[in-house]
Amino acid sequence: MYKIVKSTDSGLYELEIDNLEKGCWIDAVAPSEEELQEIAKATNIQMDFLTAPLDEEEKSRIEIEDDQILVLIDIPFLRSNKDYDTLPLGIVITETCITTVCLEPNAVMADFGSHNMRLFSTFKKTRFLFQILFKSATLYLKYIRIIIRRTDELEIHLRESMQNSELFNLLDLQKSLTYFSTSLRSNNMVMEKLLRLRNATQSNHLVKLYEEDEDLLEDVIIEYKQAVEMVEMYSHILNSMMEVFASIISNNLNLVMKFLATVTIILAIPTLISGLWGMNVPVPFTDNPFGFLIVLTFAICVSGIAGYVLWKRRMF
Repeated sequence: MYKIVKSTDSGLYELEIDNLEKGCWIDAVAPSEEELQEIAKATNIQMDFLTAPLDEEEKSRIEIEDDQILVLIDIPFLRSNKDYDTLPLGIVITETCITTVCLEPNAVMADFGSHNMRLFSTFKKTRFLFQILFKSATLYLKYIRIIIRRTDELEIHLRESMQNSELFNLLDLQKSLTYFSTSLRSNNMVMEKLLRLRNATQSNHLVKLYEEDEDLLEDVIIEYKQAVEMVEMYSHILNSMMEVFASIISNNLNLVMKFLATVTIILAIPTLISGLWGMNVPVPFTDNPFGFLIVLTFAICVSGIAGYVLWKRRMF
């Protein structure tokens, strides 16, 4: 599906695909083939530019044609309370309008609506583009901080009890940071290329950089660099945590096995003695009325001595 809106002094109003106006915004979310054909026919946007963001494996990049520019970036996406991922978002700028295409509804584009219509203008396409990029960068930072807090909480729980579920949660967070790291590096290259477009005559009529726009773009680049640094740092920390806790779990298992082996040795001594005195052959103390107590005391003493020796050797 898609919607077409345009900013005015009184707010946003919707347009129909057959009555496009200059300065409008086409927001397409999981569009069908027929809807893509309608958009391409009305805006003369290349079909490749519209279909590229619908492929989850597409990499961030910029493609420039004579009358249109495609800015493809990866945006953070929260699939569930524990699962973070990235999605391609395509932003196509033409002389007439700006078009965004994405596979699923997302928090980046949801921030641009009637509830904050005074913060953006659809007819200021370059600034609108940079505002989308800035929102994506701030959302990356927000999710990274959430992952950091969850990592700290899991670390506290792991110090108290070693559960596989908590290690799996750490693994999920590690995967999320890996996705973020790859996407942020690609997005950062797109930001630097956008910065170089200031001197490119090929795109001057599409991407007009005013002083405020350049400041906003520089802020976007700073935010992305900060996100890259945070992801790399906490990826290393999380990798180290996984290795440390894996070693701790292995060590705890060794301690449990050593304790069980020690208990087995101690219990084996009275078992052996009672087995010897339980044979159907003449044995000492057979006719002694205190024979059972003598044998039991002897077994307990030998087990105690064995336990003391094992304790001195730090076996438990």
